[in-house]
Amino acid sequence: MPTPLPSLDKTYFDAVYQANADPWSFSSSVYEQEKYRDTLAALPKSQYQSAFEIGCSIGVLTEQLAARCQQLLAVDASELPLEAARKRLANNPDVTIRLMRIPDEFPANTFDLILLSEVGYYFALPDLARVRQLLIDHLIPGGQLLLVHWTPFVHDYPLTGDQVHDFFMECTQSGGPLAHLTHKRAATYRLDLFQKKAET
Repeated sequence: MPTPLPSLDKTYFDAVYQANADPWSFSSSVYEQEKYRDTLAALPKSQYQSAFEIGCSIGVLTEQLAARCQQLLAVDASELPLEAARKRLANNPDVTIRLMRIPDEFPANTFDLILLSEVGYYFALPDLARVRQLLIDHLIPGGQLLLVHWTPFVHDYPLTGDQVHDFFMECTQSGGPLAHLTHKRAATYRLDLFQKKAET
């Protein structure tokens, strides 16, 4: 049985962005544009009061998401793409761009929307378990959690997109804290929307 891969860290992402300022072609990829449309279409509310985007990179999706959020905190583990994100969002005072290494760092406030898009498979399972608990703890009751991930296998990622989503699906079973609202599977990505149950 192969040895599980560790979580990918700042060193990995710094090297990726040093080689290419837009390594996943967020600005130009048809795949990304279609996925962004599905991401925004999956959100049932026209406006969210306080949102948290993990892995904002150069801020392409952040810019689109900001129109639906009164306040948006967008973070990334590498400082290199954040300069571009700050420039892109410079005219939007309701967006805060911050360097943050999840799960070792996490904001203290709570949110009614958290977006984990193309990030979960960078974590080894023990770290993803910490991430999952933090996300649940920092969602208000009725708050929504949207996961969107590439599903094909990538050799240097600790997990696949399906493994990430299935891990979160466990929290919808046997009285778990999340309800599952929406599922969509495209050719190469998966989207699942969850909502935190009211506290009893």
